Amino acid sequence: MDAEEQVNQIISTLDQLSDDTSVPRNIRRGAQECKDRLRKRSEALDVRTASAIFKLDDMANDPNIPLHGRTLIWNIISQLEQIK
Repeated sequence: MDAEEQVNQIISTLDQLSDDTSVPRNIRRGAQECKDRLRKRSEALDVRTASAIFKLDDMANDPNIPLHGRTLIWNIISQLEQIK
């Protein structure tokens, strides 16, 4: 599987997070921002993944996020780190 296919899988996981109504709105909005960053093919892949990881790490530290949302974010970060 090449890197762009992995990014597409991560985007679909971010879709799950952004569609989850039990997650606070700011987290859903952040997931959407990460998806938009990962889709910017005008930027290098490592820049896209690093900016998404930075945003996701910030979201994971939000005290209002439910446990399942935080776990999903950690899984996404782990997947993104494997691409680099």
